[in-house]
Amino acid sequence: MNAANENKPLASSGKCPICGKPAQPEYNPFCSKRCADVDLNRWLSGNYAIPAVESEEDDRDEDDREA
Repeated sequence: MNAANENKPLASSGKCPICGKPAQPEYNPFCSKRCADVDLNRWLSGNYAIPAVESEEDDRDEDDREA
């Protein structure tokens, strides 16, 4: 396998999204296991959520299925 096919970054991708310290390749994109665990906890506890917006069209489709 040549270098072009490897999925390893050559350099750190920047700063840790939790604390702002330089990211470490071992925990990329985080700087440490602690920051990775903080992020995981935020996902599991629901702090990170993608808001859902239902349109009127979706509501009509649901009404048609119930009838």
